[in-house]
Amino acid sequence: MSVYDDEPLRTRMAMEVEAVDSLIAIDFLLDNVDLSKSRLKDIMNKGAVWLKRGKKSRQRLRRAMTDLKIGDVVELFYDEQLLSLRAPTLEPIADSQQYSIWNKPAGMLIEGNDWSDHVALQRIVAMHFRPPREAFLVHRLDRESSGLVIIAHDKKSGLALTDSFRNGEIKMQYRIEVRGDLAKLGKTGEIDSELDGQDAHTRYHVVRYSTEKDFSVVDVWLGTGRKHQIRRHFDHIGFPVMGDPKYGHGNKNHSGMKLQAVSMSFTCPVTQKSVTFSIFDKSTGAHH
Repeated sequence: MSVYDDEPLRTRMAMEVEAVDSLIAIDFLLDNVDLSKSRLKDIMNKGAVWLKRGKKSRQRLRRAMTDLKIGDVVELFYDEQLLSLRAPTLEPIADSQQYSIWNKPAGMLIEGNDWSDHVALQRIVAMHFRPPREAFLVHRLDRESSGLVIIAHDKKSGLALTDSFRNGEIKMQYRIEVRGDLAKLGKTGEIDSELDGQDAHTRYHVVRYSTEKDFSVVDVWLGTGRKHQIRRHFDHIGFPVMGDPKYGHGNKNHSGMKLQAVSMSFTCPVTQKSVTFSIFDKSTGAHH
């Protein structure tokens, strides 16, 4: 089979390993996919090839010399445009060996999908270090959002930090821009409207209002962690986040969505001391 039969830019192939097939991953792919060896290795390295073994086991197939078994299913997800993307170079805000802190750019996925993971933060972080480290997600930011993210590098630290985040022990501050003069509702306020049938609590403080551009810069703290909570809550009260592609009307913004995680404080699982990290972004006016 060839992914170039009709020169499609995006296609998925699922191939079962049979008795007559080569049982070395790269040789099996060469026999079944009309791509060069170097191209196939590149696609494997970028996380677009998967190995299914049995009903429950499914993992990315990166090693060219992996031994296959009869009955295995090899999946290849080919997206020419996505695979051609180059991962940006990022540097950690801080690194404690057991975890590191990163400033995720807007538009970047936190984790990969079937089609690749080489331009997702989790993989970029893992490959940043030499030798590469394990990278465990502690929490998430929407793809359109930017700002501080914790990545753990061992399971113990990952579990401890995930529990801390779930229990509200990691204090996050966000800075957003919303359409309109939010201070008309009060310089500070709280939003307590249910989301998906669950309690949801958001607290905010208006930093300033731009009469020229008709938007407010707002600091936000979450009391709960519902899906798209900030975006949905501010849309509900009539002040949608600027640049939000999903919620709100009249809030388009050419420079993307104005929602950034600007500060976090928590107890370090290694030293047991309180730590705080913050960033400054001229586009939102966020301060250290």
